[in-house]
Amino acid sequence: MKKINIFIVLSVLFIYTSCETKKEVKEEIVAFIVTNPIKKDTSLTKDYVSQIHSIRHIELRALEKGYLKNISVDEGQYVRKGQAMFQIMPNIYQAELQKARAESHTAEIELENTQLLADGNVVSKNELALAKATLDKANAEVTLAKTHLGFTRIKAPFNGIIDHLEVREGSLLDEGELLTTLSDNSKMWVYFNVPEAEYLDYITSADKDSKKEVSLLMANNKTFNQKGIVETIEGEFNSETGNIAFRATFPNPDKILRHGETGSILMTVPFKDVIIIPQKATFQILDKTYVFVVDKNNVVKQHEIIIGAELPHLFIIEKGLTEEDTILLEGIRMVKNNEKIHTKFLEPTKVMSELDLYAE
Repeated sequence: MKKINIFIVLSVLFIYTSCETKKEVKEEIVAFIVTNPIKKDTSLTKDYVSQIHSIRHIELRALEKGYLKNISVDEGQYVRKGQAMFQIMPNIYQAELQKARAESHTAEIELENTQLLADGNVVSKNELALAKATLDKANAEVTLAKTHLGFTRIKAPFNGIIDHLEVREGSLLDEGELLTTLSDNSKMWVYFNVPEAEYLDYITSADKDSKKEVSLLMANNKTFNQKGIVETIEGEFNSETGNIAFRATFPNPDKILRHGETGSILMTVPFKDVIIIPQKATFQILDKTYVFVVDKNNVVKQHEIIIGAELPHLFIIEKGLTEEDTILLEGIRMVKNNEKIHTKFLEPTKVMSELDLYAE
């Protein structure tokens, strides 16, 4: 019985030792997946908060004093150039025009009489010239009176949409009083602010003279159905934000966009011959970003990197890596700096194609 017990104990020890040996062997052959950064051309779609303006947006104001006799338009109405909109009581200005015409007619008669007397050498040439000047002045008064009368009838200066009416019929208007605003929405100017570094990249690029095409993401998170063109850049940077305003022009045939809307400009920015790595290969310590670079002896070294831009699952590296470096892709929380590891190499193209699979 005693021999049997000894045999059982020895068997258990043998099995336990065998398990431990297998475990150690298994731990020794664990391989960490590594890969290389990839160098290629790519592009990034950046979004910029924007303000949408009508290509023409003006205030319509009263040019004369008087009672507002008639409003022939309504808020939100589309009007055409030359269409009557407001009528100020014209009585006073009509009377002034009649008076001016009468004075002009009188001056014309006086000139005719003076001309007859001058022909008979009864009056001097100076008196004839004075009579002509009096007629010219009277005619100018007629023109001025016509102008004032014309100001009582306010017409649309261009095709557009009427905004809020600031006055009502019967209102007593002062000269210069705001009546409404008029927006030409056939095209829209969309302003967006670009940081100085991105402006410099844009202005020094090879295609700076070509018209840059952009898209507009509207407030409902849908893309506007027309493409815009970046046409101008303002002349000065904002000293407080360090940004400069770009202006893109969008056609608006369906009149979807209105003055004062907001949205986001989507602009594709090209990157040529840049180093790209998966985001999951990085880790942060305080405000700095690092990767583990594996040297030829399979020793991991902690390297700081500078990120130039961010893509889905990817980082564009501005500084800190080359395409010849080998980086640790998985298990970055399981290794320590200067630790020797076993590795399994995956081609960068395969890694990139399986990013969704590898993404945490």
